[in-house]
Amino acid sequence: MVTREETIIKSLDPDAATTNRDALAKTIYSRMFDWIVEKINNSIGQDPDSKNLIGVLDIYGFESFKANSFEQFCINFTNEKLQQHFNQHVFKMEQEEYTKEEINWSYIEFVDNQDVLDLIEKKPGGIIALLDEACMFPKSTHETFTQKLYQTFNNHKRFSKPKLSRTDFTIVHYAGDVTYQADLFLDKNKDYVVAEHQDLLNASKCPFVAGLFPPLPEESSKSSKFSSIGTRFKQQLQSLMETLSSTEPHYIRCVKPNNILKPAIFENQNVIQQLRCGGVLEAIRISCAGYPTRRTFDEFLDRFGLLAPEVLEGNYDEMTACEKLLEKKGLKGFQIGKTKVFLRAGQMAELDARRAEVISNAAKVIQRQIRTYIARKEFVALRKAATHLQTLWRGKLARKLYEEIKREAAAIKIQKNVRGYHARKTYTKLRLSAIVVQAALRAMAARNEFRFRKQTKAAIIIQAQWRGHRSYSYYKSMKRAGLSVQCAWRSKVARKELRKLKMAARETGALKEAKDKLEKKVEELTWRLQLEKRLRTDLEEAKAQDIAKLQLSLQAMQVQLDEANATLVKEREAARKAIEDAPPVIKEMPVVVVDTEKVDLLTNENEELKTLLKSQEKRADEAERKCAEVQELSEERLKKMEEAESKIDQLQESFQRLEEKLSNLESENQVLRQQALVMSPTKGLSGRSKTAVIQRSPENGHLLNGEIKATADLQSPVPALKDAAEAEQRPQKALNDRQQENQDALIKCIMQDIGFSGGRPVAASIIYKSLFHWRSFEAERTNVFDRIIQIIGSAIETQENNDVLAYWLSNTSTLLLLLQRTLKASGAAGMTPQRRRSSSATLFGRMAQGFRTSPSGTGLSFSNGGMIGGLDALRQIEAKYPALLFKQQLTAYVEKIYGMIRDNLKKEISPLLGLCIQAPRTSRASLVRGSARSHANAAAQQALIGHWQSIVKSLSNFLKTLRANYVPPFLVRKVYTQIFSFINVQLFNSLLLRRECCSFSNGEYVKAGLAELEHWCYEATEEYVGTAWDELKHIRQAVGFLVIHQKPKKSLDEITHDLCPVLSIQQLYRISTMYWDDKYGTHSVAPDVIASMRVLMTEDSNNALSNSFLLDDDSSIPFSVDDISKSMNQIDLSEIEPPPLIRQNSAFNFLLPRAE
Repeated sequence: MVTREETIIKSLDPDAATTNRDALAKTIYSRMFDWIVEKINNSIGQDPDSKNLIGVLDIYGFESFKANSFEQFCINFTNEKLQQHFNQHVFKMEQEEYTKEEINWSYIEFVDNQDVLDLIEKKPGGIIALLDEACMFPKSTHETFTQKLYQTFNNHKRFSKPKLSRTDFTIVHYAGDVTYQADLFLDKNKDYVVAEHQDLLNASKCPFVAGLFPPLPEESSKSSKFSSIGTRFKQQLQSLMETLSSTEPHYIRCVKPNNILKPAIFENQNVIQQLRCGGVLEAIRISCAGYPTRRTFDEFLDRFGLLAPEVLEGNYDEMTACEKLLEKKGLKGFQIGKTKVFLRAGQMAELDARRAEVISNAAKVIQRQIRTYIARKEFVALRKAATHLQTLWRGKLARKLYEEIKREAAAIKIQKNVRGYHARKTYTKLRLSAIVVQAALRAMAARNEFRFRKQTKAAIIIQAQWRGHRSYSYYKSMKRAGLSVQCAWRSKVARKELRKLKMAARETGALKEAKDKLEKKVEELTWRLQLEKRLRTDLEEAKAQDIAKLQLSLQAMQVQLDEANATLVKEREAARKAIEDAPPVIKEMPVVVVDTEKVDLLTNENEELKTLLKSQEKRADEAERKCAEVQELSEERLKKMEEAESKIDQLQESFQRLEEKLSNLESENQVLRQQALVMSPTKGLSGRSKTAVIQRSPENGHLLNGEIKATADLQSPVPALKDAAEAEQRPQKALNDRQQENQDALIKCIMQDIGFSGGRPVAASIIYKSLFHWRSFEAERTNVFDRIIQIIGSAIETQENNDVLAYWLSNTSTLLLLLQRTLKASGAAGMTPQRRRSSSATLFGRMAQGFRTSPSGTGLSFSNGGMIGGLDALRQIEAKYPALLFKQQLTAYVEKIYGMIRDNLKKEISPLLGLCIQAPRTSRASLVRGSARSHANAAAQQALIGHWQSIVKSLSNFLKTLRANYVPPFLVRKVYTQIFSFINVQLFNSLLLRRECCSFSNGEYVKAGLAELEHWCYEATEEYVGTAWDELKHIRQAVGFLVIHQKPKKSLDEITHDLCPVLSIQQLYRISTMYWDDKYGTHSVAPDVIASMRVLMTEDSNNALSNSFLLDDDSSIPFSVDDISKSMNQIDLSEIEPPPLIRQNSAFNFLLPRAE
């Protein structure tokens, strides 16, 4: 603080220091920005002395966000200023020109935003002035500022106060209402310039920093430090508006097509709002309300004078001529000013169209005359040149043809002699060479054969001696060591393996038989296909040879004919010359006789050649006919070959599937063999270095030649080995007993109906958690999967109980979903059949894998926390073969239970469908007998509706059962889709097979029943019904065709495309011919429509599929495991309460929910 006497230094508090720091940052940023702008202006070469100015002003449009602060206030204030300038330039200038031209026009109202500008910038009561006033007082806050605004503009129509805020205010802008938050208005409006900062930076040694902060004038330094951002912004905006007013502006409106900033998307409402906010729609309205098109008199007459030439020829001034031209063309609403013609919207386009039409007609006349003249001239010249050219060319061709024939005859004779000489020479040389090579090769082969036999004989003698010695030594050593172990374990292993192999052999034998049959069939079809191809190739070659021979003979005959004609012409010329040269008359007679005889001879030869040519032509025709027949035969055989190829492809696919099944069974047998090898004796012996390896063949698993290999240490006493094995088996046996007890408790629990928890099946949940906890999915062998499958199979033996079936369908599908998302194949179980076979091809590889895999960890369990954590994450598990087999069996049971539920519903509604289609026949007599509706008729109709209601009741009961058991909606939709397809097939086939059903009254009855089904589908919701209603499209269209009136007036195109697009021609023909109206006596479709249907049926008779007019019921399983996995949501198993039966068992504590 500077006084007259001294300078007082006062320390600032933290808030004041923060304010000064922010003010310095703002000042530096502002000076840097001004410096960059100045550099840019200097670099673009702007001339300060230039009188003309071309500038581009780019600014944001109106902004309205959820939170609008001081920045949006300034931007919207700028847009208001620019909008007022746009209004003055467009609207006011337009009306000023109308006034200047003194035309009759009415004043057009437009929106003026001057009141909004007064609200913002007017002094002293504007918002900016009040904001500057609040900034000058240190104790002012945003609340006091807003209260001041509320008091000042309480009655202003452009200012309003929000109901639920004390610091917000709303301004009604030209583009719409914008609500501003005044929390930061005061801070953002203040612009403190501290003199000490100015002096400090001005004294900087860096020229750049000192240049940014030049010394302030003394007057400004003595004045107040307060500077307002709003006031400075208003002054700069006023300077910009003065610049715009002194120039001729042109406006470009940028429109954003969508808010997501993606191409090819156009939001109509958004674009309309932008055009409305920018005043474009208002400008278009003003333009359309006035005269958007104007031209001076001379421009108008110069462009459109050709529309009325008589007006230009008359002695009229420009104004009168324009008026007469417009009146002649019938335009109304135009105005004639002092110097211009004013036209309404669209009139200029109409005049341009008429002008283009006149010009086009004149151009066509000129083009027609010119083109006619040019074409005629070119044609005459071309015809003259062509005639002369043809004369010359034909003479040249005749001479050239004669020369070529002569040269060809000589060349053929020379070629024949030369080729014969070369062929004899080559043959002699090749024969001598072959004899020499054969002699050498035969001698070498004989020597090699002798040498090989000699070596083979010696090797056989050595091998026989060595194998005998080795076998005898091995036999004596192994006999002593292996007798005790072999006798103890062979019987036990054989019994267990025999039981398992018997089970596998049943399926393997059937699959091998089917595989052999398919292989034979594939080989037979392949042989047939190759035979057909070979026959086709032979036929094509024979056909080509015949054609070539016929063409050669035809060419030879043509050459002979040409030679005969040439000879005949020469003879005639010679005879004519001889007659002319002979002087005496007496000598003419003999010459004439001789010439006549030669002519007759040549004529006869010519006739013979013609007959021979005709015979050759007949032979060529016959050859072509035979070629066509052979081609047809080859096409038929080709079709048969294609059918055979398709059958071969199908058989190969089925063969591959059987191979996969067979490989699965082989892998299962292999696993069983490995388990038989890796039993407790092997475990007991593996702990010591005394191992025993039992060799088995890959084919049947029996011992190889009775040989057993063992070390010399196995000669110890057998009782000692047994005691050691029993000592190691005791802990494992106790662990297995505990695991068996837990499995028994689990099986006993799931045998009961333990219900659902939160829409999730409890049985599936505890089965999955238990198997996951026991690590049964990673076990090499376990029987828990077989026991669970047996429980499910015994529970669904009673196929009539839909509640039980629905309960187990829900549990099995949920368990299958969990397995699908958890298990993944590993090792040999997850390979393809080819990989599996190759990996287990050797016996030693399988045995080594069996010894490496230990089942000792199958009975271990995780801790409670680790188990639940794993379940929540549903991590992927490397599953072994029993788990994968259990998954396949579970998939089969899901499909089986689904089919049982679907078939039960079909059995229940089948008799009702028969009553529904037969009901009109019972009530038709009562309808015909009396004109009034009798009680019998009403009872019959009620009975019919009762049958349909019974079907609806059955559908509702089944849906209630499925929903009560929380069957996944995906399976429910599949069930009802197939059921509605069954209803469609039964009703539609009955309609086509029985004439009494194809009547008008029967159509009305069935239509009423279908309405009941449609109402049920609407009530059942799309979640459980899906697109089942679309499965009734055949019966719906057929019934609609029966009950439609004026059938004779319908064309075939209307019937096939509009009324019944799904039905085939055969089905429409049968309905049309069987239809009879028992209610009104009307006729079926027109006879020409029936004839057209018959023609189309005849054309399609070659297609075997189109000849069948009945529908087939599809009873296949319409889903796969992947479809179930994709359609069902993630299942949360963490909060499911276990049933009381196993809740009391401490071994199942891992099933209890975790405490938070």
